[in-house]
Amino acid sequence: MKVLVIGAGGVGASMASIAETRNFFDSFILSDLSLARAQDAIGKLDDPGRFVAEQVDARDEAAVKALIEKTRADIVVNACDPRMNKPIFDAAFAANCHYIDLAMNLSEPHPSNPYGEVGTPLGHEQLAATDAWKEKGLLALVGMGVEPGLSDVFARYAADNLFDTIDEIGVRDGSNLSIDGLDFAPTFSIWTTIEECLNPPLIWEADRGLFTTECFSEPEVFHFPAGIGPYECVNVEHEEVVLIPREIPCKRVTFKYSLGAEFIDWLKTFAYLGLDSKEKIRVGDVRVAPRDVLAAVLPNPAKLGHLMHGKTCAGTWVKGTFNGKPREVYLYHVADNETTMREYGSQAVLWQTAVCPVVALELLARGDWKGSGVRGAEAFDAAPYLNLLGDYGTHHGMVEMGPGLWPRPKPTGEPGWDRPIKRAIVPG
Repeated sequence: MKVLVIGAGGVGASMASIAETRNFFDSFILSDLSLARAQDAIGKLDDPGRFVAEQVDARDEAAVKALIEKTRADIVVNACDPRMNKPIFDAAFAANCHYIDLAMNLSEPHPSNPYGEVGTPLGHEQLAATDAWKEKGLLALVGMGVEPGLSDVFARYAADNLFDTIDEIGVRDGSNLSIDGLDFAPTFSIWTTIEECLNPPLIWEADRGLFTTECFSEPEVFHFPAGIGPYECVNVEHEEVVLIPREIPCKRVTFKYSLGAEFIDWLKTFAYLGLDSKEKIRVGDVRVAPRDVLAAVLPNPAKLGHLMHGKTCAGTWVKGTFNGKPREVYLYHVADNETTMREYGSQAVLWQTAVCPVVALELLARGDWKGSGVRGAEAFDAAPYLNLLGDYGTHHGMVEMGPGLWPRPKPTGEPGWDRPIKRAIVPG
């Protein structure tokens, strides 16, 4: 397999450091708008001779297509933020190349009633292209990070092996990470964090389909394993709610983060000040998007690993029946920052995101996963993925939930976004 990764930031660089321990690829090209950044990431590897750095502007579809053809890539991995999805996705299709991304196309909230009606959901344009990809015999594996990605694998495994019927699939993400000396420093892209947390959260129900709710709604206390402990989780917008019901029969799908009250207050403040806006405004002689300014002034998450302590947990809670009896389980994966920094030089959140597409690449190279069209991880057999994840030295776990077992999620009864949404109105 010839692999082309576009984006040499925290996730792309971590993918290279993980992949160098494996032998499923003939060539691994790491590309970026900054050639120096790609070269620097490769230079830090133990075996840099197996990797090549290239320069490409991910916003330029023609340039991406030309790089795919130049490198004769079998598959292109989009390790950029979702704003770059369309040109990379379209370039891969035009170049007859398979494709993986870690997050799907951004949504467009309903223009007049975003918290009551669904606008254009996440990944809508990508999923609509599935027949065209099938006709070419190409696979676009969308949302193949940890969440979405591994969380969808867990859902598939539960449906195939642990349940006869499923009432609810709820992805739950929590951590006890702390960062020395910084009161506010997101461990992942603040641009993406704002997009997920301040857009209308999505919920799917069998009798309603997709619908939206208020920000930070339905708070509950969820007990995370591996010593992380109980944290309050709230609804946010995420791809699993769109993807999982396409392949797995169930009655309800949700996604909740353990953001914490202080983090939510920061996000509310950004919204009230208009700093969450993607629309460019004039500042002196330049036009700039407030969210881009915010991303520029906050610390780079990839550079925070040496200041971070703790663990992060990504997992899928499933509730249903098995052998005629009620059952609840939580399947999960934990990354310890001390371990990921020591073994890979990557902070835990970025490493956990990066290992998931690398495992998928190896499954595709071996032929254990194959198919065509635009599909998520929930469309494929989960057992080979989870077994191979163990071969990478990082294992998943599972707890049975209920009376006398692991504690079930407990709704707090508190409101989510507890005051009217007011955003700054700025001149265009």
